[in-house]
Amino acid sequence: MKNFAQKFGKFLSGMVMPNIGAFIAWGFITALFIPAGWLPNENLASIQTPILTYLLPILIAAQGGKMVGGDRGRVMGAIAVMGCIVGSDYTMLMGAMVMGPFAGWVIKKFDEAMDGHMPAGFEMLINNFSVGIFGMILAILGYYVVGPIMGIILSVLTAGVQILVDLSLLPLVAVFIEPAKVLFLNNAINHGIFTPIGISQAAETGKSIMYMLEANPGPGLGVLLAYWMFSKDKMTKDSAPGAIIIHFFGGIHEIYFPYVLMNPMVIVAPIAGNICAILFYSITGCGLVGASSPGSIIAFMSMSPRPQMLITFLGVVIAAGVSFVIASPIIKMSGAKNLEEAQQQMSSMKAESKGLSAPVKDAGKVKKVVFACDAGMGSSAMGATKFRNRVKASRPDLTVINTSVDNIPADCDIAVVQTTLVERARKSAPNAQMVTIQNFLADPALDALYIQLTTGDAAVVESSAENTEPVIPTAVPNKKVMIAEGIRLNQTPVTKEEAIQAAGELMCQLGYVDASYVDAMQEREKLVTTYMGMGIAIPHGTTQAKGTVKKTGIVLLQYPEGVVFGEEKANLVFGIAGIGDEHLDLLAKICEVLEDEAVLDEMKNTNDVEWILKQLS
Repeated sequence: MKNFAQKFGKFLSGMVMPNIGAFIAWGFITALFIPAGWLPNENLASIQTPILTYLLPILIAAQGGKMVGGDRGRVMGAIAVMGCIVGSDYTMLMGAMVMGPFAGWVIKKFDEAMDGHMPAGFEMLINNFSVGIFGMILAILGYYVVGPIMGIILSVLTAGVQILVDLSLLPLVAVFIEPAKVLFLNNAINHGIFTPIGISQAAETGKSIMYMLEANPGPGLGVLLAYWMFSKDKMTKDSAPGAIIIHFFGGIHEIYFPYVLMNPMVIVAPIAGNICAILFYSITGCGLVGASSPGSIIAFMSMSPRPQMLITFLGVVIAAGVSFVIASPIIKMSGAKNLEEAQQQMSSMKAESKGLSAPVKDAGKVKKVVFACDAGMGSSAMGATKFRNRVKASRPDLTVINTSVDNIPADCDIAVVQTTLVERARKSAPNAQMVTIQNFLADPALDALYIQLTTGDAAVVESSAENTEPVIPTAVPNKKVMIAEGIRLNQTPVTKEEAIQAAGELMCQLGYVDASYVDAMQEREKLVTTYMGMGIAIPHGTTQAKGTVKKTGIVLLQYPEGVVFGEEKANLVFGIAGIGDEHLDLLAKICEVLEDEAVLDEMKNTNDVEWILKQLS
């Protein structure tokens, strides 16, 4: 049940999150220009209703359709939700969350049925007419069925909320909200339930308490403050201040979820804090004029009516204070897991919610695993090497190789690819099982794959007399692909783009590549991250840029304080330019170094270039 909630929540969140900017724009227009706003303007306020009525539901439905049915699903979702919008008097955010994925599923099934049966020369005609016809049918369905049903559901929810308000029981919804947030249902709750009800209330009174129930940053702030003050684990204690900034000012509530997972009893603290805040807001008649998205103190306060700004802020303080007081003794008295373990648990939960841990079919019969990245020269090479070393003792019969995503061999049983490349991988190897990951070195999906390949069905596989695992080609003797001049230590923190630029320019100076290769490295990073995990990134050019490589070479830039690559920091940035397989032995050596945490940690901070060369020689 928990896994279903995680998957459901992440799917709904996946529809909402890419469109948060539109919610922010609508919120600011509402807060600024409505009659009760900061800068009342009747003309500009008229923009608010079309955004709310049409733009937001269409964006959500289109995203949901795309997640299921690709670009054709995106168009289908946008068409289908129009029926819901016109067929109901309510804002159809919930309708969009239903019709978008359903429309994507319909066109996906049609495309599967037509695969291999489409007359030559009629492809464009059939593709366009199918979207138009099915889109029309679903729009009609939305008008007569889905829209009215969603309207009834919203009417019931609104009436239920009103009953809770009349009975002074609204604060009890926090008992549901806070645990659901930790299961990644926060965006689904906020924008799928509370925002539509809040819109209805705000239309009558100019504000709504519904906007405050989930978005209040106070409960999470109290938990993080308690860990900062009283945690006995140094890593947790040191990480809490940064998490406070991200959570409170950035509005990224997910940052405090691992701290709750460290000790599930801590969930009592944000529940109590939110109950007290909601009770305070109910007594004072407080509310926001629009949705606070993201849930930062900046967005939360900006949506508050001017006369109630102090009350709004006091509610945040109350929530944080109560949460802090309750969390503090729990943290002091309990032996919680450390933060690293909790983050790993949360990563596993996210992986499960994305379907990354789906069982491998006939694990014992799997003979070839292919790690595939865009160019097939860096990320996948290191991932394949590390996984091969990990699995070879239990499965010497298993072949583990790497390649570019467009050249996966036909006899591949399992393809390991990053999420953004999975569609290309399916086209390249339609019969292979897909394992999608975030990075090639440390990912929960790789742990699950290892377990499935080395236990269960895999246990009956007899060891082959001949070890068929591929050997990484050895470089040309005495040909150095890394030299002292290609190592830069103690670099000051920069942006990801600047770090990649610096690595590329250094390779240019050493004669490894043409200047155009640097641009290809930046393009490669936009396509999919080259962060490998464990504090290592290996930026390199795209497949098309291989012709600009003059000779094989690798450079290393050390950033002791780290360079932000998405949600992680890289301390070691290896720039790679390879001709053929000449660079793979060094990548294998880097993987070997990764197995020794002490050496890896030293490499991230050492001032000795010769020591690094010795470790990688």
